Amino acid sequence: MDINAFLDYLEKEKKSSENTLLAYRRDVMAFNKYMMEHGSSIESATETDVISYIMEMNKNGVSKATTNRKVSSLRAAYEYLMKTGSVEKDPTVGIKSARTTRQDLDFLTVDEVDILLKQPDSSIKGKRDKAILEVLYGTGIRVIELIDMNYGDLNLRMGFLQCSGAHGRPRIVPLGSYARTAISDYLRDSRPALLRDEENKEAEDRPLFVNFMGERLTRQGLWKVLSEYGKKAEMGSRITPHILRTSFAVHMIQNGADVKTLQDLMGYDDVQALQAYLELGNTRIKDVYDKTHPRA
Repeated sequence: MDINAFLDYLEKEKKSSENTLLAYRRDVMAFNKYMMEHGSSIESATETDVISYIMEMNKNGVSKATTNRKVSSLRAAYEYLMKTGSVEKDPTVGIKSARTTRQDLDFLTVDEVDILLKQPDSSIKGKRDKAILEVLYGTGIRVIELIDMNYGDLNLRMGFLQCSGAHGRPRIVPLGSYARTAISDYLRDSRPALLRDEENKEAEDRPLFVNFMGERLTRQGLWKVLSEYGKKAEMGSRITPHILRTSFAVHMIQNGADVKTLQDLMGYDDVQALQAYLELGNTRIKDVYDKTHPRA
C-alpha cells in the first residue's frame, strides 16, 4: 500500500486534519507491520486477520478507545483501497467497534460552562475569545471546523453557520442567542481591529476568526486561548476544544435532544459514535427515576 498516496487522498478528498493524518499513518503502518510479521500484506488481509489483530491489542492491554481508533483508521484505509481497485473486499466491514465506558467521557457541568464563559473581558482579544467559546459550546462543532470557517460561512441574520464537516460534507449548524450576540460584538469591535486589510474584511473567503497578525487562527493558537481561560477559571488542563464539544452533546441529551438531530448537528456519519453520550443520558434518567418515583 502506498501510504503517502493514501494520506494525500485523506487530506484532499476527506479534508482530514494534520493530527488525523498522523494518527492514520501510525495506525496503518502498525497493521502493515503486523501483517508482514505474519507473512502477508494489507492488501491480502481477511476479516480473520483484522480480528486477530484486535485480539492481540486486547491481550497487550490496549484501551477500547485506542482500539476503536485503530480500527477506524483501517476502515478509512480499506475504503481507499476499494476505491482505487487495490482490493476486492473490505475485511473491516463486519468488525464492530468495542463499547467504551462512561468513565472515558469527560464533560463540564452547566455551572462550570457558565464560569468558563464569563472569563473573557471586554477587550479586543476578550470579545474574540468570548465569541470562540460561545460558538464551540453553543454548536458542538470540531476545532478544525471553527479554524477553517470563513466569513462567508456565517449568516448572522438567519442565525446559522455552514461547516465543511470532517469528510467534506457541508452541514448547517444553528447559532443560539448567546453565540449570535458574542459574534456580533466580535465583528463590530474586534475583527476590524485585528484584520490588516480592512477593505476586504467582509470578503467571503476571509477567515472568520483571526489572530493578532490578521491571519487565520491556528490549532495551536486556539489551544493556547482555551488553556488561558481554563487556568483563569481554575479548571486547569481540562479545558480543551473536545471537552466543549462533549459538554454540548451531553447537555443536549440530558435536556431531551433526539439522537438523529444530535448526529446531524455534530456531523457524525455513524450514530454509534454517540453511544457513550446516550449511555450517560440513560444513567441520568435512571438516577432521576430512582430519586423521584414513589415506587422506585
